[in-house]
Amino acid sequence: MEILVFKTNLQSMRCINNAGAFLNAHPHILRWNVDLQDADNILRIETEQLCGSDIENLLSKAGYYCEELQ
Repeated sequence: MEILVFKTNLQSMRCINNAGAFLNAHPHILRWNVDLQDADNILRIETEQLCGSDIENLLSKAGYYCEELQ
């Protein structure tokens, strides 16, 4: 299992719920969470088959920005 970490523009629970609909629907996302207390609104994704660009594209389709952190 791999944990991918992203900087996002998810700034409220409403944004998280909207993006969450896309994240929850993806069969290869095992778990995810967003830390709104962090300045970069960190999104953590647990997956076994996805890469950073897959998540960036998924969030983009939901109307949000994310950038994988190394």
